[in-house]
Amino acid sequence: MNRPETTGNILYVKNMVCNRCIKVVKDELTKLKVNVRNISLGEVETALPLNKLPLKAIKEALERNGFELIEDKKAKVIEKIKNFIIKTIYEKKTFLGENVKFSTLLEKELGLEYHYLSNLFSSQESITIEQYIILQKIERAKELLKYGELTLSEIAYKLGYSSVQHLSNQFHKVTGFSASQFKNLTNNMRKALDKVG
Repeated sequence: MNRPETTGNILYVKNMVCNRCIKVVKDELTKLKVNVRNISLGEVETALPLNKLPLKAIKEALERNGFELIEDKKAKVIEKIKNFIIKTIYEKKTFLGENVKFSTLLEKELGLEYHYLSNLFSSQESITIEQYIILQKIERAKELLKYGELTLSEIAYKLGYSSVQHLSNQFHKVTGFSASQFKNLTNNMRKALDKVG
């Protein structure tokens, strides 16, 4: 693998997919006396340029905690795609609506054509962006079903499905269970976000 780019002041971190991950990364960087300006899913903005940071120690600390310092441009783009999808699915109070397409959102967020993003993602991840989105939506649906606070209809709306039937069909295809069967299982069968895909 190539050495990380040492220009700029953004570290890109693989597998940093939840708020707990953000806390762990921030704590590790604080131990290394790295001044963090801003931290979000997959990205850490530091006060100093990367060439002034202890990159080897940072890399080792991240790896001890199941993270990885992303070292090439293509991997950074893929991680940005994943983090944007996760953030959109998990952090929005209500989904952006069935008429809003992830392709449009990703183009706007990353400033790159969707065709390029799609080809890059598929070539590196062995699944398409669309398949990754479906897997993340189903994981979110599992979580919401286990909470029991929303009906299946409300979950379908929240996740941007055109109908309950559309969600039900995808849910069954991915999990092998109907939503109601899943809800009754004692083992919730959820995966860690960094293991989806």
